[in-house]
Amino acid sequence: MKANKREAVISKLSPNVFKSFFDLGLKKRSYKQLRTILFSTMFGMAMLPLLLAGGIGYYNYQDLLQISEEEQLEWQLDRSIQSIEHMIESLKTVIQFAAKQDRFLELISGNQLEQLFTRIQSYYPLLADLGVIDERGIQQAYYGNYDLQGTDYSSEEWFKKTFDQEVYVSDVYTGNRGVAHFAIAVGNYDPKTQSRWVLRATIDAAALQQFTNTIKSNATNDLFLVDNQGRLQTSSLYFGKIHSQFKYSIKPGIQRSFSESGENIFKAVGAIQGSPWNLVLVEKQYIHQNDWKRFQSRLFQIILACLIISLIVSLSLVRLLTNLIRKSDETQLAMITKAEHTNKLASIGRLAAGVGHEINNPLAIIDQKIGLIEDILAMSEDDFDHKGTILKSLQAVNQSVDRCKVITHRLLGFARRTEVHPEQLDINEVIREVLQFLENAMLYNRIGLDLDLDDKLPLATSDRVQLQQIFLNIINNAIDAIGKNGLIRIRSQAAGSDLQISIEDNGPGIAEEVLPNIFEPFYTTKETGKGTGLGLSITYGLVKKLGGDIGVQSRLGQGTTFTITIPLQNQNNE
Repeated sequence: MKANKREAVISKLSPNVFKSFFDLGLKKRSYKQLRTILFSTMFGMAMLPLLLAGGIGYYNYQDLLQISEEEQLEWQLDRSIQSIEHMIESLKTVIQFAAKQDRFLELISGNQLEQLFTRIQSYYPLLADLGVIDERGIQQAYYGNYDLQGTDYSSEEWFKKTFDQEVYVSDVYTGNRGVAHFAIAVGNYDPKTQSRWVLRATIDAAALQQFTNTIKSNATNDLFLVDNQGRLQTSSLYFGKIHSQFKYSIKPGIQRSFSESGENIFKAVGAIQGSPWNLVLVEKQYIHQNDWKRFQSRLFQIILACLIISLIVSLSLVRLLTNLIRKSDETQLAMITKAEHTNKLASIGRLAAGVGHEINNPLAIIDQKIGLIEDILAMSEDDFDHKGTILKSLQAVNQSVDRCKVITHRLLGFARRTEVHPEQLDINEVIREVLQFLENAMLYNRIGLDLDLDDKLPLATSDRVQLQQIFLNIINNAIDAIGKNGLIRIRSQAAGSDLQISIEDNGPGIAEEVLPNIFEPFYTTKETGKGTGLGLSITYGLVKKLGGDIGVQSRLGQGTTFTITIPLQNQNNE
């Protein structure tokens, strides 16, 4: 009972593809499919923990690298920002010192502006030119490489903002000179002229580019400046030249994205205080890229070695287990075949005893009486009316007696052989022969019969005796299930290259939890002493031996239907 319960649980929990491995019957197991399933299960169970551990290690190491990368990038960003801020603050301090309140008239006279430019440029070679602009925006004095004396800057944005902020650093723009540059302007008030004025210093974008290149480290792929609108203030290796639009966010912080080839791209953005600029650092590979590559290579080698070992071990174990299962199946099939033979002899013994009492004795009496009548008629010299009719009727009775003897001999033939002896036969005729055996039982139990046999069925090549036993077992089970006053419906029809026979009863039906087990050997739902549990198991085996299939559908209170499929040509060599 415990084994049956365990197998029932396995059958419920297992997918359909596994059920054939738990319910063998007389059907041969697909060992190729079994090997595939066993190998997939064992290999998967071996590799899953390894892949999980490898994946966790891979992503943890990658996270550590990314954290280290972000820290290193943040340090480089801060250092680079400090360098640029120091340069700007230094220039602003010098320009502010030079633009004292009372120097307006001094700087616009003589060569004072040239001398000032020379002194400043000796310390700050980035400086391109100097200019003094009055409060109307007219450049009163200029020293540099461009003809900008008298230029009107009153409409320029930087000029308007200089008096508000006292010191103003502009974006990189081309302006009147047509060359990219930026300006540092300092506004002040001259007490002598009682007017405001501006000292303006400019630095070419090429000098700014040169300065940013000097602070770029070997670990950084790209370093450039953008304004608050995302326009490039220096050229970028990946994002274009000056005034190109930077397509990513300029929000301060570290951003991570992926290139089209799938490689990591780190972008660090930081605002430069005292200017309208933001510094952008771009790095396309890890700083510890070589360590990362070595880790990937070693991890792959370990996984590959474990995969090969797991493959070899799994194949060896699967081969060993499959051979053991094959031997167990062969032993089980031998036991089932022996039980089939024993059950068949017992069934035929019971049927033969019934035939002996119910048919043979009456047939012997009938045979004697017919012989006596024929002798009397032969000794009678006088002819009388209907004598010929009587003789013909006696011949018909003799033929019926002979037919009953043939049926009896066929019944006894059940016990004589188990091998498949194919012959061409009419399946409907086999069904009717079996029904003749069970006619008395059906009449006694008042069970009706509904036959719907297709008269146009093609002949099938199969074993008559084994087909008879198949139908006999199933119809007998239907009679036992119905008890009294029921109905059995039998249908036959062609189904492609097969014949399909359904045997339906309106008995109490089979419980759903029992249904998967009914073909198991020694499993029975009958009371103790009324069933061996071998009938349906043997039937299942016989159907498979003939190359067919058998299925069952049942509902409690509505009855049961067995559907048997028999091929027109039996391909089995068993």
